[in-house]
Amino acid sequence: MYKTLTLILFFFLTGCVNNMKPSDFKDQEPRLIIENFLSGKVKAWGILQNRSGKVIRQFSADLNGKWDGKQLILDEKFIWSDGEIQTRKWTINKLNENRYEGEASDVAGKAIGYSYGPAFKFEYVLLIPIKGKQIKIKFDDWIFKQDDKIAINRAKMTKFGFTVGELTVMFSKE
Repeated sequence: MYKTLTLILFFFLTGCVNNMKPSDFKDQEPRLIIENFLSGKVKAWGILQNRSGKVIRQFSADLNGKWDGKQLILDEKFIWSDGEIQTRKWTINKLNENRYEGEASDVAGKAIGYSYGPAFKFEYVLLIPIKGKQIKIKFDDWIFKQDDKIAINRAKMTKFGFTVGELTVMFSKE
């Protein structure tokens, strides 16, 4: 009985683990250098899905980034389909060829970024206002460059290790 329960628990837990690593993409093209791609004006469109996959919100966004050789300042303006407007200002520091660190006013602590080949992974905890409280939601954010103008973003949002939503975004560099 305990062996069966342990085996089921093992397969359940290992099935929930994302084994994809940024370094899996190190030899692939086209190379996404996030400070180059997000410098200047970028348009984005996306959908937010709840944990069962239902699309609950859509948005468009205007991004404007400035790279000074060490730091990317990225201003984001989101226009949600229900009329809500959100803004965020990221400060992203390049630590070395493959590592980044970022901060924003609605991010708890520091965001950690990894860049290899066409992939950029950003891990952070976003403070989401719900009913007057700040709820901490962990983001596992992946951006994949398609060509010089297009990138696709998939973000998994979790709380206590459980998926609470997913975000899909398409970026178009102007």
